[in-house]
Amino acid sequence: GGGVMPSIVCSVGEVLDMGYVIAREKLTSTFKVQNTSTMTLRYSMQLDSLSSTRDKDQQRIPSFIMSSLQRTEFVGTQNYNGLSVFSIFPTEGEIVAGKSQDFTVTFSPDHESLYYSDCLKVVLFGKEIAHVICLKGAAREHPMFVEGGVPLDVPIESLAVTPPPSSQGALNGVYLIPVCLEPQGPVKSILLVLEYIEGESSPLPARAELKVGSIQTAQFASKKSVEFSLEGLPQLQQKGFTIEAGKGAVERGQVKCIGVSWVPPADFHADDPLLVTALLTLKGDIKETYRILFMGKVMSA
Repeated sequence: GGGVMPSIVCSVGEVLDMGYVIAREKLTSTFKVQNTSTMTLRYSMQLDSLSSTRDKDQQRIPSFIMSSLQRTEFVGTQNYNGLSVFSIFPTEGEIVAGKSQDFTVTFSPDHESLYYSDCLKVVLFGKEIAHVICLKGAAREHPMFVEGGVPLDVPIESLAVTPPPSSQGALNGVYLIPVCLEPQGPVKSILLVLEYIEGESSPLPARAELKVGSIQTAQFASKKSVEFSLEGLPQLQQKGFTIEAGKGAVERGQVKCIGVSWVPPADFHADDPLLVTALLTLKGDIKETYRILFMGKVMSA
């Protein structure tokens, strides 16, 4: 007899990011799996959130309090209603040699969270994992979002009631000095790190970017665009930061990048990182404020 090795080609790689959607709305995405072997393949599509060992896996210590800062959880935030936030169709069947099968992933979150995730495995003949896809998505109650920088929170939802953030306190072990810009109401903080490489013959400015987006939705029809503005520009320029777009508008379903560059000012001391705070305000159906922490660091080449 002769052995045949089953093989497939998937049209998506290791990650399928569904992007942003309004909470309690649905978003779908399709991908294709092709049978590149000479035999008919019997497949099943398995989600980690539906695994029989999920309860046991959840007893492990979360990675965000371990020594590694990498977010390694495949199954993140899930729906309050008990249903998986991601679903796949079809879930099982056969693919004839040389043919392909289309699959549809549906993302249907029932509350706001930035950390919806799951792991989808393509399993052949009930035992061989042929491909693994990390499913990701985010949901918001309002059609606006800001992306970029270093996450200052953890990807695990808590059932505890937490107080609103304060301008004074610790940020990853570093205590911040209160600044004159104080927003009204709750804010979210974003840390943007710019690393300037010192010692090169022709050093380039350190660069980073923020993304402001407006979610495509049938709701909130009265407000078609999201306006944004960044306060504190003179203070940022004094410290060597250049902002490419301090204000603007984002149309529904679009994303706009705010480019940031930094060159150390003449009075900068390389021993201490520079930290400047500014407020980013978004106006859509509501008004939201983000505290942006611009950190400049000098690195040796």
